[in-house]
Amino acid sequence: MITEKGQSIEDKSMEIIENEIGSHSYSSDEWTIVKRVIHSTADFDFARDNKIVFHKDAIRNGIEALNNACAIVVDVNGVIGGFNKDNLKKFGNKVICNISEPNVISEAKNLNKTRAQISMRMASNDMNGGIIVIGNAPTALLEVIQMIKDNVAVPSLVIGIPVGFVCASESKEELRSFNIPYITNLGRKGGSPCASAIINALYILLKGRLSS
Repeated sequence: MITEKGQSIEDKSMEIIENEIGSHSYSSDEWTIVKRVIHSTADFDFARDNKIVFHKDAIRNGIEALNNACAIVVDVNGVIGGFNKDNLKKFGNKVICNISEPNVISEAKNLNKTRAQISMRMASNDMNGGIIVIGNAPTALLEVIQMIKDNVAVPSLVIGIPVGFVCASESKEELRSFNIPYITNLGRKGGSPCASAIINALYILLKGRLSS
């Protein structure tokens, strides 16, 4: 629960973001999400050079899935740390992260794959109708894309915003070329704070719809 002082700081931060960005081409719902990502990173590139990109059904699917108590599958524990826990509890969304499971580590060694790849495969049943949130590992995003192509998983939304120099840009480019609901960005930037911010913003939009 945010304090009155905390809310004051957040409100001031949002005002600064609005003033620095000025005019933009995002819809109102998209801007709610982009603004949260900027707030979590202090990086205005996410509205400019590393622009966040939305599939036409992404926001609607994400809101509906959260409201239906979907599972949220994440690539690393750092993503979970940024989630608003009150919202998870309120809407009954279970968070799954298998990256540190002992059998994931051993199988990754045996198959010469990354732990992120194996952890995504392990969560395949939880992905159906759920939201996949990848903020760190490009190999996790590429694995999820392959799983969807193979009809192993049918998620409602893929939030793919991994950070890095190896396959980060490429994995997001492949996601954008694939006709599934997604939220992603251009280029190498990304990270767990961005991924968490997108989920938190979807909750804001969901609560706004429920209260209207």
